[in-house]
Amino acid sequence: MAELATIARPYAEALFKATAADLDGTVAWLDELAVIAQNEQLLQFAEDPKVSAEQVFELVRSVLRTPLPEVGQNFLRTVIENGRLAVLPEIAAQYRALRSEQRGVAEAVIQSAYPIDPAALQDVLAVLERRFGRKLDARVEVDPALIGGIRVSVGDEVLDASVQARLEQMKVALTA
Repeated sequence: MAELATIARPYAEALFKATAADLDGTVAWLDELAVIAQNEQLLQFAEDPKVSAEQVFELVRSVLRTPLPEVGQNFLRTVIENGRLAVLPEIAAQYRALRSEQRGVAEAVIQSAYPIDPAALQDVLAVLERRFGRKLDARVEVDPALIGGIRVSVGDEVLDASVQARLEQMKVALTA
């Protein structure tokens, strides 16, 4: 993972500087590119030596729901020409982190066994913001394996209040 982060960092930082005027708009198209770049068939197509960078660019562009601005087109061409299409999801993650850092907000991933209604999410966020000591920009993911409760990741900090974690703790205690 560290290698992907190292490769992605200069791309994310350069894009962040180039798009400082429209951070939210950039996140929208960059996230869409990141989702597309996770497709295994696309990555295999891009790695084929018989396929040109322009062919890969046109394929990706044809799949996008919204047209890319000029800076997005230039960015995508650069990523493809340098053979870094597979790194796009990490570039997007680092770009979002830079945007959040500039705003004084930390990104949080809240994993829950069940969907969380908006009112309950606001209550949970208020508690988490006090716990982590900063404003949080939360994204909720449903993970039925948790059984119940939530697991929260903020940067490299993890707060695991899931039933799955408690069962694991009990298992370790009983077998020790």
